[in-house]
Amino acid sequence: MKFPQPYALKQIAEIIGCPFVGPDDFPVLGMNEIHVVQPGDIVFVDHTKYYDKALQSAATIVLINKEVECPKGKALLISDDPFRDFNKLTQYFKPFIAATSAISASAKIGEHTVIQPNCFIGNNVQIGKHCLIHSNVSIYDDTIIGDYVTIHAGTVLGASAFYYKKRPEGFDQLKSAGNVVIENHVDIGALCTIDRGVTASTTIKEGSKLDNQIQVGHDTIIGKKCLIASQTGIAGCVIVEDEVTIWGQAGFTSGITIGSKAVILGQSGVSKSLEGGKTYYGNPVEESRAKLKQLASIKQIPKILEQLKNKTE
Repeated sequence: MKFPQPYALKQIAEIIGCPFVGPDDFPVLGMNEIHVVQPGDIVFVDHTKYYDKALQSAATIVLINKEVECPKGKALLISDDPFRDFNKLTQYFKPFIAATSAISASAKIGEHTVIQPNCFIGNNVQIGKHCLIHSNVSIYDDTIIGDYVTIHAGTVLGASAFYYKKRPEGFDQLKSAGNVVIENHVDIGALCTIDRGVTASTTIKEGSKLDNQIQVGHDTIIGKKCLIASQTGIAGCVIVEDEVTIWGQAGFTSGITIGSKAVILGQSGVSKSLEGGKTYYGNPVEESRAKLKQLASIKQIPKILEQLKNKTE
């Protein structure tokens, strides 16, 4: 998320009430999660395991819960609770604005686009030309939709990221300030849920087709011309490259990459990155030929045990 204008390090420190390391006028341009940070961004880190990753990232301002040596060319914000203060900044720069109508006056809707009854279209939503939005679709604030897009009934675009920190009193949610981007010629089935990015965009690229009842987590990127079948669940921060086919009820853990033209067969559990151009199956997932051979071998076990029993009698 980029700020509407550059801020000085001292100004940011005053917003969250914390000390800082670096020049007062050190430029701060935005804030982002570690996987999408750029120079000028704030990144937060609150666990020693990830200190080095944050300090060595592209981010030039690190919101951290310990006084450490500041890398050259960077600045630090020293906080007793970086998670809380990252949320404070999100609330400051991207506060929630309640809707006052079913279709916001700030929404922009292109020519020949049809919006069926009972839809909700939030603030600053952009919808292109020749789209068809069926009834009871909810499109949250800041969503961007291209041309020739079809979205079927009951789908929700832009719900908050499923991202929580466990505290003694319960779970504290990381506020979501990103959005959803749907490119041209995408079809989205009924009852799909596509969460907004925490600070960036959850993206469905041009020509991809999603079946009914699919979950796409925050900051995930679905490539061009992908086919995704019903009841697939994709966690946050996943990259699905172009022309990937995913069959029904497959599940994907966060932070992995699925290579271009891979095929994931139904009910597979994907917990690691996969090379493109191959077919995969199973839980844990493996190349389908190897997995199917294993299953065929397992079926032979009763026969083998019976043969061993006969030999010993």
